[in-house]
Amino acid sequence: MIKLNDVTFAYKNSAPVIEGLTLHIKKGERVHLLGESGVGKTTVLRLIMGLERPQRGTVELAENAKISAVFQENRLIPTVNALENVALFSSTERATEILTRLGLASDLNAMPDELSGGMKRRVALARALARESDILILDEAMTGLDDANRERVAAVINEYAANRTLVCVTHDQREAELINTKDVTIV
Repeated sequence: MIKLNDVTFAYKNSAPVIEGLTLHIKKGERVHLLGESGVGKTTVLRLIMGLERPQRGTVELAENAKISAVFQENRLIPTVNALENVALFSSTERATEILTRLGLASDLNAMPDELSGGMKRRVALARALARESDILILDEAMTGLDDANRERVAAVINEYAANRTLVCVTHDQREAELINTKDVTIV
């Protein structure tokens, strides 16, 4: 469960990005945040994750809720290989399984700087999926993937995040449809 109640947020020395937002997401629900660029979709994700605090209103999560996330940037640790990046938050077996499902079986020992942009994206996603969590946050998680990999990634998300609450931001409506989300417009 995620509840944003009458939330207003502004970055330092700027007008509010979000003003009076109320949003309730039920446990296990899958939501796609829609809205114009700059309306605050990523900010809503940051508020849910506790990376930002509202100036007004409240953000509530289910008690002891664990969150895993894929940010707009891959945020891989450059000094460890793909498998180690994912196994930081899970067992080596689970990390290997998810990376293999994402088409990276032959790249487990590759360092991040040896991977293409799409491969890095899949490693970042594998890390979020491998971590046991109640809430999965996806911020442009499939950016840079070709159609075949986008479909593969969506299938893996649907499998490994089946019982999680999922909140995503994407500018590609097809991606949102592939992971079975309902649209919520932020204005």
